[in-house]
Amino acid sequence: MERPPCVSIFLVLCVFIQSSANGQSPGLEPVGRRSRVVETKEALQETETRFLLFKEERDKGCQIRLNHPDTLEQCGFNSSLPLVMIIHGWSVDGFLENWIWQMVAALKSQLAQTVNVGLADWLTLAYHHYTMAVRNTRLVGQEVAALIQWLEESAQFSRSKVHLIGYSLGAHVSGFAGSYMGGKHKIGRITGLDAAGPLFEGSSPSDRLSPDDANFVDAIHTFTREHMGLSVGIKQPIAHYDFYPNGGYFQPGCHFLELYKHITKHGLYAITQTIKCSHERSVHLFIDSLLHPSRQSTAYQCGDMGSFSQGLCMSCQKGRCNTMGYHIRQERQGKKHKRLFLVTRPQSPFKVYHYQFKIQFINQLKKPAEPTFTMTLLGTKEENQKITITLDEEITSNKTYSFLITLDVDIGELIMIKFKWENGAVWTNVWNTVQTIIPWSQAPLYSGLVVKTIKVKAGETQQRFLHTINLRKLNCSLLLDTLFLHDFLAHSKSSASDSQ
Repeated sequence: MERPPCVSIFLVLCVFIQSSANGQSPGLEPVGRRSRVVETKEALQETETRFLLFKEERDKGCQIRLNHPDTLEQCGFNSSLPLVMIIHGWSVDGFLENWIWQMVAALKSQLAQTVNVGLADWLTLAYHHYTMAVRNTRLVGQEVAALIQWLEESAQFSRSKVHLIGYSLGAHVSGFAGSYMGGKHKIGRITGLDAAGPLFEGSSPSDRLSPDDANFVDAIHTFTREHMGLSVGIKQPIAHYDFYPNGGYFQPGCHFLELYKHITKHGLYAITQTIKCSHERSVHLFIDSLLHPSRQSTAYQCGDMGSFSQGLCMSCQKGRCNTMGYHIRQERQGKKHKRLFLVTRPQSPFKVYHYQFKIQFINQLKKPAEPTFTMTLLGTKEENQKITITLDEEITSNKTYSFLITLDVDIGELIMIKFKWENGAVWTNVWNTVQTIIPWSQAPLYSGLVVKTIKVKAGETQQRFLHTINLRKLNCSLLLDTLFLHDFLAHSKSSASDSQ
């Protein structure tokens, strides 16, 4: 009897826990995979994996059979074009998931350069208990490598033109395929989409996807939140560039509170979609990069999400930022992993615009001020209304506070910032509760709270903005309630090449 999808999701969690508790590592073999070379085409005549090639964005695929050159012609394989092959993950119901067809359609319709689009369908080996599916990833990787080797021999196809896109267990299948290739040259690129964590977390590079498996490896981590010491997606870096959108723990729009929205869209499968939402978000972030070429998400190198949220990591110097998704800038930095962070929206298009703020206040209150206020940003293109800011600590004098702001829309170059203190400022004279500061004018100093220096850096453009109040021109008045920084660009603006 076929298991309900939602029950299978919970079953796999039990399998993860049981395997961990018993100290089992069913996915790892005693002999390192790099000591083995993939079998020749004479030894491997047929494969358990079905290899499909897609002529059109909406067709269901034409099967390529190893050692059958006629199938290459029948399926329209063009050896002069790159090959992008999708590799799915563990299956809970024995069916190919809908995202596969979405990715096929995006690859076939959205790229400036035509590519061969293929699928490694290993459902017969993936539709098992998770631990057995893990064991089968090595065999599938070997079969993918055998296909690529056969294409080299029979169609004079270069392995450097291969791009494997693997989701969950499929990410590690891609890694095994790359390592099984043998020879001095590697395949071109591997993209790991929330590579599976259980039975792979903490393992050696030879037992999972690693930067050694291709000329360039990138990975997107979207569901690394731990439950009883285990996470669905792998937490450790496994690529040349590892992207952690929203910290990689959990994704916006995937909370159980969103279940009603999922019911409207997915019906009876809403629970399943809600449970796997963060895991599968990696796939949709990648598809989004294909569907919205003008709205590519930029990520920034940082030590952790906490530091990133404070706006401390917004530099693009020396390869510290990159584009997440298909159009990533392919740069190898030796064997060192680069961990990049970014914020995304709950739905497509996922891109946001990142701004780093550093503010120094003058606080003449008798005690620290409340850390909550709102900001409105006005740019050359649009105005963004009331962003609530809550600092980690109360505001005191002569201390710089750093934080990150993200906007869903591109407001253009910043020209005005409006502050509004939320803690009910002094209203003894309502006509003096607004202050406008123009760079060339005198500005009053209120007896309460004033912004002394404000620095803003736009992550996407790397433009910097600076405004400093001339304290010698200030005089006393009432508590500041609202502050405008007008004609922000006219005062000071450094070039994008400035250091952070």
